[in-house]
Amino acid sequence: MKFYVATLFPEQITTYLNTSITGRGMAKGAFSLECIQMRDFAPNNYGRVDDTIYGGGTGMMIRPEPVFGAYEKAVELCGGKKPHTVYMSPKGSVFNQAKAHELASYDNLLIICGHYEGIDARVIDEICDEEISIGDYVLTGGETAAIVVIDAVARLIPGVLPNEEAYTNESHTAGVLEAPQYTKPPVWHDKAVPEILKTGNDAAIAEYNRIAALVDTWHKRPDMLDKLDISESDWAKMLAFERGMC
Repeated sequence: MKFYVATLFPEQITTYLNTSITGRGMAKGAFSLECIQMRDFAPNNYGRVDDTIYGGGTGMMIRPEPVFGAYEKAVELCGGKKPHTVYMSPKGSVFNQAKAHELASYDNLLIICGHYEGIDARVIDEICDEEISIGDYVLTGGETAAIVVIDAVARLIPGVLPNEEAYTNESHTAGVLEAPQYTKPPVWHDKAVPEILKTGNDAAIAEYNRIAALVDTWHKRPDMLDKLDISESDWAKMLAFERGMC
């Protein structure tokens, strides 16, 4: 998979993604990343990409020409084919794990990062397939949001994580949070690892973790639990877990 990012601050993107797991994934060739500097397509000789806003308003806005130029460069790098194009925007649909899986299915993904007061709406309407937000708040620029999206998508690409199980049994994948997990020592600050997790009984451990995940979701994200069809039997197991009888 190939990621392209249209940005005014490519170093923000590359500094993060060239490290740790994503950096190793790129080094192995599991995916590639190319940042396209929008200033290279400024409609002047001094690299200015912003201008005042029609109708008034505070701040400056990115003109359409540099954004469209960066988009055309991405199309050229994709062999003349349009990449799936996303604009990071607080107006967009909120990013989640299901969307990460969807984006991971594309061969080429272009993410456009706004700055200042955003980007001229005409170019967004012309080239973008969708707008995505990482939450109901506003950032100083789209680079941080783009990093979040690329990180979440890249780890779903074969070869980035050690194996598929590394992301299939974690929070949000099945609509619930991941069950609490533990490592050594077996007792820490008078708190012991649940005995069942040390038995080696795979079926019993899987069932324990399934109920523990439901209980954790119940406490921490009840909004997620509302979307699930939980049986009376599972509710009974969850209540027993709460009472320490599980």
